[in-house]
Amino acid sequence: MLVSQILKTKGAEVFAANQANTVAVAAALLHERRIGAVVILDDSGDVAGILSERDIVRLLAQEGGDALGRPVSSCMTRDVLFAKPSETIDSLLSRMTDRRIRHLPVVEGGKLAGIVSIGDLVKAKIAETEAEAEGLKAYIAAG
Repeated sequence: MLVSQILKTKGAEVFAANQANTVAVAAALLHERRIGAVVILDDSGDVAGILSERDIVRLLAQEGGDALGRPVSSCMTRDVLFAKPSETIDSLLSRMTDRRIRHLPVVEGGKLAGIVSIGDLVKAKIAETEAEAEGLKAYIAAG
């Protein structure tokens, strides 16, 4: 299964914040939208980074509550890994496991096309495996 198939099912909506927004604003967005990471855009609308719940927790542990007033640009992950719509679930699961990340923005033609989480990939992999098992059962039963 390809990333493009996951995006067709889940949709291509990406929640984003501007790099000048405060950590508190980004945290509120994460809470309101029930998401684990937010893509951070620069002033021209290009991806500048990504900010996850983990990033916020680390920041709060290091600096305390005052850190919520900092701009997200000061604590976001700048070295963003991207996925392509043509990539397979297996390749992304491997990359995400190796790098210990949970969210990958999907880019097509230089533009943000969606975002996938490790949960999206696992859900799709389970569905794919169940469909294969049902197909094998039907083949065996038809014998």
